[in-house]
Amino acid sequence: MDRTFPPDDERAFVVPVRDLELLARAGWESAFPAQLNEESILNADDLPDEMAEAFARTPAPLVQCAACRRLCVRDDFVWKEKQLCAWDYHGQAFGKRGPWRETPYESRHFETLASCAYVAPELLEDLNVEALLNVAGLDESTMQAVVNTLLEHDGSRSHMAVRTRDGVVVLREK
Repeated sequence: MDRTFPPDDERAFVVPVRDLELLARAGWESAFPAQLNEESILNADDLPDEMAEAFARTPAPLVQCAACRRLCVRDDFVWKEKQLCAWDYHGQAFGKRGPWRETPYESRHFETLASCAYVAPELLEDLNVEALLNVAGLDESTMQAVVNTLLEHDGSRSHMAVRTRDGVVVLREK
């Protein structure tokens, strides 16, 4: 039994010896669950929403970011054939040297758009970039028309279209 914390400390978790003896006599045994999900967690309702959502998703393979060596989900953010974390991808792809345009896209340009799992508005703030439009659930030709209509009517600053899992996000320099 761990006696590191005093028994009267409310934040410490010390199991009374009699409870351990009772479990040992009853032959209680619990194997580690094969899959960690909400059903295998005691008091799952007490978890923060982000943690509960993480348990609902399937596990994803992790790789090291080529720039900072943080762990990141494989193939979520690939820039110039390098696996990057969200922070480094946003910095490199959406920074000053990114593929910014001041004219509408031709249909062939949509085939080579920068592509990532998602665009994080919090990471864009540091780059002086704002997400202007998020288009999802439309067929390709309609989506291209919507993006180009926006770019034709807002030609004062540089824009960039980015393909995500859901559709296309149009970014604009502030």
